[in-house]
Amino acid sequence: MLRASVFLAVLSSLVLPAAAGAVIQLDRAISGARINNTKSEVRTALGEPRRVIKRDGLFGPTTEFRYRGGLRVLFLNGRVTLAGTTGLGDRTNRGVGVGSSEQKVKNRVPGVTCETFEGTRICSRGGEQPGKRGTFFFIEDGTVTRVDVALVID
Repeated sequence: MLRASVFLAVLSSLVLPAAAGAVIQLDRAISGARINNTKSEVRTALGEPRRVIKRDGLFGPTTEFRYRGGLRVLFLNGRVTLAGTTGLGDRTNRGVGVGSSEQKVKNRVPGVTCETFEGTRICSRGGEQPGKRGTFFFIEDGTVTRVDVALVID
């Protein structure tokens, strides 16, 4: 019975909406959507998406799940290659997320470097080469507007 209670507690924490204090795990996941998860695993963790978008992308067909709280999950070949958020509820274990200052990102995200690339300010860690995971903080006017955890394709 205790085992079932623990399982239900863990499961319920995974299916809460993104705005309910969800977690950004650097280079791994956002809100329970983990790099390399299948669509089924994401649905188990987050429930049914509000919207499903299918496209023919540069690297092949993609599927995007969109959830409340600004969470989006992108699949390539049936596996998560990107989990991103524009919602205020997702934070790293050190409190960094959308709405944080660039300085807070620099102070609280280990190994982060910031640069402007083609007019877009991005603070990133990891993901320097194809096949590697990284976390990317998009900055506008000194503030994080989007966070992506992604597997770099090219």
